[in-house]
Amino acid sequence: MGQTVSTANAGACDPVRPSFPSLYWPADSCNHAIYYLWDSWRFTLLWTLILYAIFHMGAAAIALGVQVGKHRSTWKYLWTVPIIYAITAALEAAFAGSIVGVLVGAVYFNGKLHMSTWIPFIWGWINVLVLIVSSFTIQGGL
Repeated sequence: MGQTVSTANAGACDPVRPSFPSLYWPADSCNHAIYYLWDSWRFTLLWTLILYAIFHMGAAAIALGVQVGKHRSTWKYLWTVPIIYAITAALEAAFAGSIVGVLVGAVYFNGKLHMSTWIPFIWGWINVLVLIVSSFTIQGGL
C-alpha cells in the first residue's frame, strides 16, 4: 500500500507511527496521532477484530450455557460452536474493519487532518453496535 502523510501537521514535527493499542487523548504530539492510511486501516481492523471476538465468544458461551443439564449426546458436536463463532467473527471483522478503516482514513487524510488513536477504537465499537442492531428483526430493516 502506498504511504501518504497528512501535510497539515507534517511541518511541525516528524510523524511517528504509534504502537498498537496506544490510546491517547488529546492527540497533541506527533507520537499520539495517526498520519498514515496504513495505520488507520490497521488500528481499525485490529480493534474491530478484538471487539468482534469478545462479543462472538460471549454469544458462544451463552449458546453452550443453555445446553448445561441436557443429555450427553447433545454435547457431541457442541465443541464446534466456539470455533464456528470465532471464524465468523474473524471474517466479519476483517470485512467491516477493512472497509471502515480505509474509508475513515481516506476522509481524514484527504481533509489533511491527523487522526487521534481513539478514532479507530470508536469505529470498532460502531461496527459491533451495527452488527448487534442488524441481528434483530426490525420492521423496515437496517
